[in-house]
Amino acid sequence: MGTIRGLLDAHPEWNRTRLSRELCARWDWRNAQGRPKDMAARTLLLKLERAGHLRLPARRAPSPNGRRNRLAEPVAPPDEPIRGALRDLQPLQVGVAAPGSADARLFHGLLAHEHYLGQRNTVGENIRYLVRDRHGRPVACVLFGSAAWKCADRDAFIGWDRPTRERNLQRLTNNTRFLIPPWVQVPHLASHVLGLIARRVRADWQAKYGHPVHALETFVERSRFKGTCYRAANWRRLGETRGRTRNDRHTRIRVPVKDVYLYPLAANFREALRDDHV
Repeated sequence: MGTIRGLLDAHPEWNRTRLSRELCARWDWRNAQGRPKDMAARTLLLKLERAGHLRLPARRAPSPNGRRNRLAEPVAPPDEPIRGALRDLQPLQVGVAAPGSADARLFHGLLAHEHYLGQRNTVGENIRYLVRDRHGRPVACVLFGSAAWKCADRDAFIGWDRPTRERNLQRLTNNTRFLIPPWVQVPHLASHVLGLIARRVRADWQAKYGHPVHALETFVERSRFKGTCYRAANWRRLGETRGRTRNDRHTRIRVPVKDVYLYPLAANFREALRDDHV
């Protein structure tokens, strides 16, 4: 805190980006590939400001994220709904939607216009999967991003205390969005997609970020969904959330209760998530 306040006092002309980059340099805060963890630093600064520990410089321009999401092009559905047996769509093609690619624009448009939560820009490590059928038609979008900062049932299941969780949180990833477009009506497709991705996500994470992930998590809003596809894909239900948000310091904010699911990617996932060297 002293370092941050000192920089704010000494450089009132700095914007938020300049501040976060300076912190990364001073703390040697880098990811496994040696790149500065700029977005993680900005997230930390926002949390400290929300907690009342400091006041950041005013934004000099509106955040581009809202405009970017509003401009996402809707995806035209096919002339006929995609129906039938799963075998008629196979083999499915699972690809990573790289930033700036045509697949990324398609992914963005599908989530922005077809997912009930829409599409928000992710902060931190993430991977976007676009799944196509044998004819090249998009049939699923799956987004993985930063794990929840804390979750009582998950942390107890893994065996995390606070310091261990903070050290190893980046070795867990959250399935923050999962979309089967409404015009795709194929039994067992969702659980099959989850299985395909579970078999490759560790290698994809290693290739992109220089370290693996050892388990997947997700939170299913129980008033909307039953979590059937996750259970069918052998995800474990660990419990439920308390109906609060991470910003609810005074126990006043109520949000929908969600079921907590976890999918281990290794037999020794607990040890891997508690050990600095695995």
